[in-house]
Amino acid sequence: MGGKSDIERAAQLIREGKLVAFPTETVYGLGANALNPQAVARIYKVKGRPATSPLIVHVESIEMARSLVRSWPEKAQMLAERFWPGPLTLVLEKQPVVPDNVTSGLPTIGVRMPAHPMALELLRTAQVPIAAPSANPFTQLSPTSAAHVLAGLGDGVDMVLDGGPATVGIESTVLSLAGNRSVLLRPGAVSRSQIQEVIGPVETLAQPGTAHMSPGLHPRHYSPSTRLVLVSDGSLPPGRGAYVWFRQPAPAAGGVKMPSEPSRYAAVLYDTLHRLDAEGWDWIAVETPPEGEAWHAVRDRLTRAAAAPVSASSLEKK
Repeated sequence: MGGKSDIERAAQLIREGKLVAFPTETVYGLGANALNPQAVARIYKVKGRPATSPLIVHVESIEMARSLVRSWPEKAQMLAERFWPGPLTLVLEKQPVVPDNVTSGLPTIGVRMPAHPMALELLRTAQVPIAAPSANPFTQLSPTSAAHVLAGLGDGVDMVLDGGPATVGIESTVLSLAGNRSVLLRPGAVSRSQIQEVIGPVETLAQPGTAHMSPGLHPRHYSPSTRLVLVSDGSLPPGRGAYVWFRQPAPAAGGVKMPSEPSRYAAVLYDTLHRLDAEGWDWIAVETPPEGEAWHAVRDRLTRAAAAPVSASSLEKK
């Protein structure tokens, strides 16, 4: 675990324009000073990330978030008071001080206050906002431990803070409040229904444009190196593989029974896939999760990981 001296060293590296991987409650992030365009450019290079995929900026307070945006509407204040620190990213119009490569040239910026105490202490010590996508090569499995970061990025990162396993386990919900509209861009642990309880009706994202308004919108994402397939009725591919399930078992050379509760399933999903990916199977088959809002975020991640034909309508069922 990283101690106070480790956090101080990490904060100094951030201020110097270096890259630091650090834990959040969702996944580990690959962090750089969000106000330093050269440091931000290193994130894209190390991850192999396309310039069309904007970065989420982490803040330690509502005040820091407000310093990065042109306006802070009442809805943003209400949501921040309800869900921050936590796995909700708010997209708002950015201030000119935010480099264009943070936002893929878009006029908006995604900001969130992470709930992990080590992430908050790093932000407070560094005294700068930290741009941080997941600390892994682009489109591959997100890391939920320091070991995952080291295996994926190796020497590409200047320091890794070890804060133990991520507790939420999948990336944050992303909600746009730009242009007087409330639009869900990416599902996560904070559900659309929970958001609507606070601010009223929320739209869902239409087809993204050239520069995506949120990370995680590429058709193929969150993928292990091993071929991942979504299956139903226990119908497994030919060959020697591993089966991930919680309702219907099936004969496979390897297998993992998952928790049946959506948040507990999400918390161990990436770690399970990392482990199976390292075992050299011909394939990893995952039982298609149930429909309904509680499983929306998990289905989104697995659908993109498999690039499998789970319909958008099934993901949108409430």
